[in-house]
Amino acid sequence: MHKSGKVWGWTYPIFNILGVEIDRIHVTKGGYCSVHKHEYRFNAFFVFNGSLEIDTWKNDYDLCDKTILEKDQFTIVKPGEYHRFFAQSDVDALEIYWTNPASSSDIIRQLSGGITNLVPPDWDKNALRESNKDK
Repeated sequence: MHKSGKVWGWTYPIFNILGVEIDRIHVTKGGYCSVHKHEYRFNAFFVFNGSLEIDTWKNDYDLCDKTILEKDQFTIVKPGEYHRFFAQSDVDALEIYWTNPASSSDIIRQLSGGITNLVPPDWDKNALRESNKDK
């Protein structure tokens, strides 16, 4: 397995067997991933150091939950929920996926990731719903 560069930092796969995947990630301050969801996989984050914001657009209500993870904190995003992370400082963390049944190609992206010194761009789930009504 090898380290892969990302627009927001890098990722290094540690474990991938029987539907469980664990990656070590480093997110550069201001870095953020794409707004995306996983059809079947849970997506968890455990922070070793730094401050990582996890934005989750819940399916149960029309709000975006913002969870700020600090050292030794953990959160889980359920399958089917659009989410992204944003690094408020340089971050080292584990990203963990698991599912039943196992699928490694279940990601659906809406916006691309990038680097900013401010806050990540807004994303309006309701606008996406409206644009998909005609399809």
